[in-house]
Amino acid sequence: MDTESVHSGHSHHSRGSNRHSERSRDRHKPRSRDGSNRSDRNVTTGTPSAGTGALDQTPAGTDPQDDNWAETTTAVTGTSDHSLSQEDLAGFAKVIEGPGPLGRGRLARLLPLGLTLLLGLLVLLTPLAFLALPQLLWADRLQACGTACEGLFLSLAFKLLVLLLAGWALFVRRPRAALPRLAVFRALLALLTLLLLLSYWLFFGVRILDSQDVNYQGIVQFAVSLVDTLLFTHYLAVVLLEVRQLQSCFSLCVIRSTDGETRHYNLGQLSIQRAALVVLERYYSDFSVHNSALLTAAKSRTAKYLADLKVYSVDGPSSDGAASQSRAKMAAAARHRDTSHNELYYEEADHERRVRKRRARLVVAVEEAFTHVRRLQEEEKKKPPGDVLDPREAAQAVFPSMARALQKYLRTTRQQHCHSMESIQQHLAFCITHSMTPKAFLESYLNPGPTLQYGCGGPQALQWTLVCEASVTSPLRDGTEFQLRNADFSLVVSTKALPSLKLTEEYVHPKSHKFVLLLQSETSI
Repeated sequence: MDTESVHSGHSHHSRGSNRHSERSRDRHKPRSRDGSNRSDRNVTTGTPSAGTGALDQTPAGTDPQDDNWAETTTAVTGTSDHSLSQEDLAGFAKVIEGPGPLGRGRLARLLPLGLTLLLGLLVLLTPLAFLALPQLLWADRLQACGTACEGLFLSLAFKLLVLLLAGWALFVRRPRAALPRLAVFRALLALLTLLLLLSYWLFFGVRILDSQDVNYQGIVQFAVSLVDTLLFTHYLAVVLLEVRQLQSCFSLCVIRSTDGETRHYNLGQLSIQRAALVVLERYYSDFSVHNSALLTAAKSRTAKYLADLKVYSVDGPSSDGAASQSRAKMAAAARHRDTSHNELYYEEADHERRVRKRRARLVVAVEEAFTHVRRLQEEEKKKPPGDVLDPREAAQAVFPSMARALQKYLRTTRQQHCHSMESIQQHLAFCITHSMTPKAFLESYLNPGPTLQYGCGGPQALQWTLVCEASVTSPLRDGTEFQLRNADFSLVVSTKALPSLKLTEEYVHPKSHKFVLLLQSETSI
């Protein structure tokens, strides 16, 4: 009996000691917002802004954020038992801010358009001035305009109308980009037009104004000849600016410097700066969104291993202690490099497993949310027309039930910087409005789309620098190489001339491939 009492007392004392030690350890562990224990990783939480807030971001140089931060956290709302509270939703969005467009860049884009409009106005007013000046200066001495002259008036009016519409279609366009140098063909066409107008004005001043020619029909024919010449100049502009580049002459290989994603494009006769503009336009629609978080995994893994290395000197401090520590770390890094492929293999396998798990949870959560939406829509049909639930309100009502699963999936796949809470709710409302399926809603998040689909670049993503050894106004040639540099990466472009193809014809007689089957009486078929 006494032995059992002593043993029981010792057991109670051990359990009390263990509880005391556990409380002591818990007291020294860092705690998260909701009171749950967290690991010792550094996490920086963005300050929520008005209305939306910001996603949790991890600065460069710290360990990535734990993806299991909310595995055991549940918040009860009116929608679901496994959803986020409104306070947690405030920290889900990411506010993307960028500097506005610069005034100088806007002026550089609008200046060519303003000069084009000014030249076009001069082109249209010059023939009318040729007809109006004789009527204003010596109208009493002009010969009468007969039927042929009036027909020239009608021809001139329609030609001016055609010239106006053709010039508007070709030249009056919203500028897509500000090129580093002047467009050569546009400048040559503008110079040719100015020389043409100057020549006609000189001829008009010397032969008509000075002599005060009284043959008004000849003056009208002179104005009509000017409009005809301007129409031929416009035809030349169409050939140089539009038709010349239609035939493919070069194959451009575009490689993104960070992840090596490659695309190939066929272009015609273009200058280097125009080819760079075409490459950038196709980059935003063809290349997948650039995710810098996926590229820092290997660097952070190596840096973390080297940071965890500790070198001890058994002989005490010496003069070459720093050098010996450096050599020891280099030797340890070399040994780690020999076995790092195993670590990389298991790390990638674990990441794929977590992605599949997060994806399955996200698919189930979205299907349950859409099922709830369909149930709400069926209930709304029974209500009066004034009480019908708006798609935006329905999206806000069901979004908390899928927010946690979507947030974890985006963090696991490192896409959280590309999707804000506002954009997700807008996409959800769009899918509800058009009666789309859960699979259609998830397509934007499970399969990342092109760069233009996301608003995560901001205005600074449109700033590019063209680097080339040759002049950017020179035409493309075989072997031309240039770079398009951005703040985070660069596009390396190499040019190859398309080969000349020679096709030969081989005539096949229609009866050369026919045969005759001779059947005999003993042949069995």
